[in-house]
Amino acid sequence: MKKHVYLLVILTVIILIFIGGIIYFVNLSNAEFEKLNEIEILDVDLSLVEDGVYQGEYKSFPVEAIVLVTVENHVITDIEIVKHLTGQGADAEDIIFDVIFFQSIEVDMIAGATYSSKVILLAIRDALE
Repeated sequence: MKKHVYLLVILTVIILIFIGGIIYFVNLSNAEFEKLNEIEILDVDLSLVEDGVYQGEYKSFPVEAIVLVTVENHVITDIEIVKHLTGQGADAEDIIFDVIFFQSIEVDMIAGATYSSKVILLAIRDALE
């Protein structure tokens, strides 16, 4: 009988720790997303960017992006996403085509992937600054 009570207590503690971890993760994610929402995407003056391949990154738990941006004659010619963690949201990797087409990081976010879109755009800005 004592073994059953002991196992029940241990199981209860494990479940409570697990639930506490989930609550912590959700609260941390929500706080990071609120901070991310407040960041304004400001364009980069490409006339100041020399030819080259530039690496940029941006992290906002649980979303992260590392990009390589190629610039030739002050024009973005390629963007490679080296790493992209989307958390639980959708990916937004197609946003790079809009950036290249419009030569601007002031583009519309991908529907359903707002946080991933913003993190990728901020990584591109980091590369070009």
